[in-house]
Amino acid sequence: MGRKRIYLSSPTMHGEEQKYVQEAFDTNWVAPLGPNVNAFEKEVAAYTGCGHAAALSSGTAAIHMALKLLGIKRGDVVFVSDLTFSASCNPIVYENGTPVFIDAEPDTWNMSPEALQRAFEKYPYPKAVICVHLYGTPAKLQEIMEICRKHQTPLIEDAAESLGSTYQGKHTGTFGKYGIYSFNGNKIITTSGGGMFVSDAEEDAARVTFFATQSRDPARHYQHSEIGYNYRMSNVTAGIGRGQLIHLEEHIARKKEIYRQYQEAFAQIPEITMNPMNPEGDANCWLSGMIIEESCGVTPDMVMDALEEINVESRPIWKPMHLQPVFAKEDFFPHYEDGRSIGEYVFARGLCLPSDIKNTDEDMELIIQTVKGCFGA
Repeated sequence: MGRKRIYLSSPTMHGEEQKYVQEAFDTNWVAPLGPNVNAFEKEVAAYTGCGHAAALSSGTAAIHMALKLLGIKRGDVVFVSDLTFSASCNPIVYENGTPVFIDAEPDTWNMSPEALQRAFEKYPYPKAVICVHLYGTPAKLQEIMEICRKHQTPLIEDAAESLGSTYQGKHTGTFGKYGIYSFNGNKIITTSGGGMFVSDAEEDAARVTFFATQSRDPARHYQHSEIGYNYRMSNVTAGIGRGQLIHLEEHIARKKEIYRQYQEAFAQIPEITMNPMNPEGDANCWLSGMIIEESCGVTPDMVMDALEEINVESRPIWKPMHLQPVFAKEDFFPHYEDGRSIGEYVFARGLCLPSDIKNTDEDMELIIQTVKGCFGA
């Protein structure tokens, strides 16, 4: 029999999830809306201090609704992190907006304030800025927010990967005008699929709830004065989320320990650099990533192939959006004025290491020794 599969980041269930799901079945609340949805929104709002929350079918839907609230329309420019998953920017196109991609910076791999400033010089009136907290590491929010305030441009925080991460003691997702979280299967907690829109403004969260339930007017019959969406989270999946949220701090602690183990294990290999942390923040360490020095002859593919041979899942760093064929015609602002891109380098030289909180000590030792073997260590 082959060796067990070690995953990059798979769901970890605890038992409380089943209790809330069973309640949904026992009370026949298996449709969208219901007590679990309402409670999950309140619990996420209380945990993050976000003010108000609307539970949706995905983090992508939450970004879409944030852009909808801001009135994005055809031709409107939206600045968005370049080193991210496509879900961060696809909703811009849903509303016929124009994404303009902002490179990463080397200190956190998140949106470069320098590149953002240059983007404003060319496009002085964007409708929004979408900043991603990559792999759970908080971005340079103080600098980014100052630039956004100066140009009177609303900030949307894509905190899909950073639930539980903080910056200067405050939760990511709660700094901008709007924030979003994801509960996809591989995230720090999961509802199997789902997301959350958050805002300090109660009326904005209520408006998102309205849009997400097909914009049905308060009439006895089915009446719609605006285009709506089928984006509401179900009461069953919200039950899973409630059970997961109880264990979020436990998940974060284990993710941090995994990062620490990798960092210590590779400290003596100068060709390896772990993904950077923001000293002004506290990351949830959702995924541990590494960069391999270009001159050493070892490539990320070589490491990923070696891991795959022992049935261990790893993954490339996100391919920057400006390199994606679908966005090839859109504008891009690199971190360096001479045109060099941090995101391109990180993508070319990096990979995500297995960061599953169910990894045993033996699993971690196997992964670490396999990676070290690629460097003759």
